[in-house]
Amino acid sequence: MGPQSKEAELLADLQRLQAEFVNYKARVERDRDVSRNAAIAEVFRAILPALDDLSRAEAHGDLEGSPFAAVATKLRNAGDKFGLKQFGVKGDKFDPELHNALLQTPNPEVTENIVADVVEPGYQLVDRLLRPAMVAVFIPAAPAEQSEGDAKEA
Repeated sequence: MGPQSKEAELLADLQRLQAEFVNYKARVERDRDVSRNAAIAEVFRAILPALDDLSRAEAHGDLEGSPFAAVATKLRNAGDKFGLKQFGVKGDKFDPELHNALLQTPNPEVTENIVADVVEPGYQLVDRLLRPAMVAVFIPAAPAEQSEGDAKEA
């Protein structure tokens, strides 16, 4: 082996090591981001009951003029900063990936499953589902059975 081939071999080894290091660094950064996002999701999952209580108190007017109104605003702002989104609104199309149907009621006025009422809103953190919305659902009513006279004519 000549000196040129030994230099080429060493250069190839160095390039391979550099590529491995770049891949390792990218993998570590990706794993760190995944761990960070999982920790943030767990913190928000733990405070969801408090957010629910504050929302219920606000809906009943109990927060008006209370120092807890500021706490509710600060918690919501913190959630917004990290991408926390509340979902589940009356009239939404029912999505089994996002909604947990607690009750189904036939309704002749709907043609697809529609959220009739929201018992507890759902939450997502960016694209991670923290909790599905607990809902009551209107489902299309079964077509009325034909009377015997109509059936004989058909």
